[in-house]
Amino acid sequence: MAVKPTLQTVADALGISRSTVSNAYSRPDQLSPRLREKILETARQLGYSGPNPAARSLRSGRVGAIGVVFSDTLSYAFTDPYAVQFLRGLAQTAELHDTGLLLMPVSKDGEAAATVVNNAVVDGFCIYCLTDWHPSLQAIRARGLPIVSAERRDQDDPDARFVGIDEAAATLAAGRHVTGLGHRRVALIADWIIPERETRPVTVADPEKLPYYVTRERLLGYRDALAEVGVGWPQIQTVNAAQNSRAAGAEAAGHALDRAPRPTAILAVTDILALGVLDALKARGLRPGKDVSVIGFDDIPEATSSRLTTIAQPALEKGRLTGTLLLDPPADPAERRILLPTRLRVRASTGPAPDQ
Repeated sequence: MAVKPTLQTVADALGISRSTVSNAYSRPDQLSPRLREKILETARQLGYSGPNPAARSLRSGRVGAIGVVFSDTLSYAFTDPYAVQFLRGLAQTAELHDTGLLLMPVSKDGEAAATVVNNAVVDGFCIYCLTDWHPSLQAIRARGLPIVSAERRDQDDPDARFVGIDEAAATLAAGRHVTGLGHRRVALIADWIIPERETRPVTVADPEKLPYYVTRERLLGYRDALAEVGVGWPQIQTVNAAQNSRAAGAEAAGHALDRAPRPTAILAVTDILALGVLDALKARGLRPGKDVSVIGFDDIPEATSSRLTTIAQPALEKGRLTGTLLLDPPADPAERRILLPTRLRVRASTGPAPDQ
């Protein structure tokens, strides 16, 4: 079994003191840029990821904090209604275990993201809304701490812990609702169809190869529902939103609404994007559920007041259970993979397809 490299391993390789190597991580101003880079490069070659932050601050090894990792801005955690509910549930469980939350928005930059993860003084990680290709994932796994995903990831890994939903089954039901109303000309709006943060129509040759799990699964459910009534994937318009925001949803909807023939239904992968679609309809004098039907996903509070048809998922419960899997996991590994129910809530934003 290979011996795990340590601070001393790097020091011995370079013929310098442990404190000099330590300074490269904790007090870089004490070293010349050239020496620091030489130390970091040698560490990378040896497979040493840096000092253990938990061991550095608490020799007991227990810190009393969960790292919540997400690929968005910090303000997202406080402004997105679904994120607020999820984090509330996670915090409720954490409080029962005298544990806090460390919110960790990670940069796109690989080295910066890895630094955030490596320096995090936590007992485990909650992966929340993190794209599959994000560079921080490798750094998280390298820490060797417990990990729970708030999505149904790593299904082939028997040791994976997750609290998720059947994304594709949820949108399959919503898609059948739309096709049952006679809709055949449909546009799909999602963030993370492509890695680039751009709002524009995109061509997706094969939705099964989309890189982000949530977007892929939700689009596949809609694809299958439309295929049941003879609408092939090439006939469905797909628009990427630059981010999960109302403004991006409105802009994305514009790309679909301002083309001819106009879709009779627009299906968004989140309520936030769907609310933006409603804004775009209003700006064009179009009526939701009459001229264009709209469906969202999540059932946030504003979905009710906006009369938005959507797919409800239990955000608060998902947060609570995620915390339990991290802080008090069941002994049986099979019980560490939890699927929660979803429900289609039909409101006024969907209706029969208008005359073609």
